[in-house]
Amino acid sequence: MDIKAVLILSFLHFATDLNQGALPALLPFFKQKFDLTYTVTGTLVFFSNLFSSVVQPLFGYIADRTSLRWLLPLAPLIASAGMALSGLAPSFLLLIPLVVISGIGVALFHPEAFKGAYSHAGQKKATGVSLFAFGGSMGIAVGPLYALTAVSHTGLKGTLALLLPAAFGSLSFLLAEKRRSKAPRQAPPPTRHEPLTRTQKVAFVLLVLLAMFRAWTQFGIASYIPFYWIEHLRGSPVVAGKLVSTFLVSGAVGTLLGGPVADRVGHKRFLLVTLLASVPLLQGLFYLRGPALFVLLSVAGAILISSFGTTTVMGQVLLPQYVGMASGIMVGLTISTGGLGLTLLGAIADRWGVPVALRVTTLLPLCAFLIGLFVRYPKKAEAKGT
Repeated sequence: MDIKAVLILSFLHFATDLNQGALPALLPFFKQKFDLTYTVTGTLVFFSNLFSSVVQPLFGYIADRTSLRWLLPLAPLIASAGMALSGLAPSFLLLIPLVVISGIGVALFHPEAFKGAYSHAGQKKATGVSLFAFGGSMGIAVGPLYALTAVSHTGLKGTLALLLPAAFGSLSFLLAEKRRSKAPRQAPPPTRHEPLTRTQKVAFVLLVLLAMFRAWTQFGIASYIPFYWIEHLRGSPVVAGKLVSTFLVSGAVGTLLGGPVADRVGHKRFLLVTLLASVPLLQGLFYLRGPALFVLLSVAGAILISSFGTTTVMGQVLLPQYVGMASGIMVGLTISTGGLGLTLLGAIADRWGVPVALRVTTLLPLCAFLIGLFVRYPKKAEAKGT
């Protein structure tokens, strides 16, 4: 594995997804500045998700047909520029296109970057891709704190600080590419786009459904723990925020640690075990309090989300002819459907209450596990961990 190349891509991933994490934290400031309603303020997240996630498979399809490596240093700058300038927007109508530009930068980066991480990972596919995915997960987790720290000192113009990580990462990438260009390299073999077999299609669709259920679980836990803690248990909002942060940061760490384990024990086996193990752990949300709950969420988040990089690799292995498109679907499409899952869980909460919605959320990994049993993953890839 080319560890240096993967680390640079991971930091670029961090700098890119930092903007996705920053947007929700900036919403109260935008609402106050432009005197918006909650509904109108929420449309900013909609536009961001629409252009950052839903269109990723399209960019992945294009990346499979032509080299878009030049996007790797450019896309993070686009994503960061849109969000950095958002704090300077003089009106809400000008704020929207800036959020859209940021979302497009995110969408442009992921398929080509995941394809690059897959290539640089060598024989340790899950390890390399998980290391790359860790950067994005940490970007989303750190984004709110980074943005709030910046704007709390200088006002909304502090969003300009979002450009700094992207500029550093892009410069590092360009310097590494300059050194790499001086070293003798063999030309990569031409990519063959053979027709997909029925087995490939069915296995990939099942894997996407599995990843959707995991994304619904992740988003559902992060979204409904505050409601459950504050409204049902009458707990402190500050503690609720800490619980969510614990869950998400542990998930990022789990992604990093899960890749090497998956390469050792087998991708599908690791995926199924983590999904099944997360079900009883998540049930503990209803019985534990205090420090024990934080420990539980740390373990549950790490185990549930640890397979994020692994499922992306599995999608790439199942569709070797379309690695970029597979990456765009496994990352962009599944994450965007997490929002749809929240809508369905919201309907359950409105009808039967937040505890029921949260209980349903904790059972979703079991649905993913049952789907995973029917995913026909190549035995050769499972045995070698590639």
